[in-house]
Amino acid sequence: QLQASGGGLVQAGGSLRLSCSASGRTFSTSVMGWFRQAPGKEREFVEAVSWSGGSTDYADSVKGRFSISRDNAKNTVYLQMNSLKHEDTAVYYCALSETGYYSSTYRTERKYGYWGQGTQVTVSS
Repeated sequence: QLQASGGGLVQAGGSLRLSCSASGRTFSTSVMGWFRQAPGKEREFVEAVSWSGGSTDYADSVKGRFSISRDNAKNTVYLQMNSLKHEDTAVYYCALSETGYYSSTYRTERKYGYWGQGTQVTVSS
C-alpha cells in the first residue's frame, strides 16, 4: 500500500515536498517513481529513484526544479518541488516497482505494479 501526502495550493515560484510511505512491500529493493496527471492530459513520468537512491531519472520539464529522494529506514520516498509553475498543477502519484536491479530506474508506467492514491498540487499563477 502506498500513501501519498503533501500536496496543496501554492503560488508560482513556491515549493512543496510530497511524501509517499509504503507498507506491505519490500521497499528497500523497489524502484520508486513519481508521476502526475494534469486535467485533460495523460499521466506522465516525473522522477524515479533506484533502490539505494544512488540513481535518479527525471523528466526534462522538471530538471533543476524537482528532486526525488528516499529514506529506506522510513519506507518513504520524497519529491521536493521548487520554483513551481502553473503548469505543474496536477494530481501526483507515487508508484513502486519490484522489478529491476540495484541501479534501475523506470519511466514507463507498466513497470510499476503498485500505485498510491494521488495527491493534488495546485500552483496559482
